[in-house]
Amino acid sequence: MTIDELLAAYDQQLRTDAETPSAVAVGRLGPLRLVTFAGGRGFVTYQNLAGAGADTIAHWVAEVLEFYRADPEIVRVEWKTRGHDHAPGLHEALLANGFEPDETESVMIGDAGALDVDVPLPPGVCLRRVTDEPDIRAMSAMQDEVFGSHASDGNAEAILRRVARDDGMELWVAEHRGVIVSAGRLEPVPGTEFAGIWGGATRAQWRGRGIYRAVTAARARAAIALGKTLIHSDSTEYSRPILERYGLVRVSTTTPYRWRR
Repeated sequence: MTIDELLAAYDQQLRTDAETPSAVAVGRLGPLRLVTFAGGRGFVTYQNLAGAGADTIAHWVAEVLEFYRADPEIVRVEWKTRGHDHAPGLHEALLANGFEPDETESVMIGDAGALDVDVPLPPGVCLRRVTDEPDIRAMSAMQDEVFGSHASDGNAEAILRRVARDDGMELWVAEHRGVIVSAGRLEPVPGTEFAGIWGGATRAQWRGRGIYRAVTAARARAAIALGKTLIHSDSTEYSRPILERYGLVRVSTTTPYRWRR
């Protein structure tokens, strides 16, 4: 598939309700989907902005903020932008309403089979899928540490709620002598060709030794077993070169803008 074909598949198959399978509620404002997740998190996404001009977009941003402010349970909101969208004035409107841009990531897409490779692991390191609460909490704590997030039970609780719903998500880790050193999620997208790989994190002292590649290969094999042919991921500059080496391509970029109460 060409980059244009991959991007079209991304827009048509993933920028729908499939993007937010764990939503508690979804509202609408024009083309915008105003999503509420458990734990006080709002999320704004859309397939496109329907050709809207800067004035209309600025009005939508203000309305979105008013919508979430009215719910005292909401403590943070993410507005997910994509670099290939026609969105005049969106950056300025988000800043004017108190949203702050986070790191821009690459939207990567490619053949799942290209990631299904044998990767030798360092001595004492093994891979496994985790499903039990103690393992999930340990995995979440490691990811918080690697991403520089404030360590709390919030992320673990969100993952545990999803595991309880059995929505198809799989959690994979690499361990050394019982300590998790790398981890990532696999999220098959129902009704599409896609599975997403998310949350990839490796402790600094274990990077550059093939462990992230091995966790990614394990997730790709699991996706193929579920009948998925395409892998997608929002990738940092740490993971993007690894995925590119196995044939995934950057079809766009994504920048989250965040608001906190």
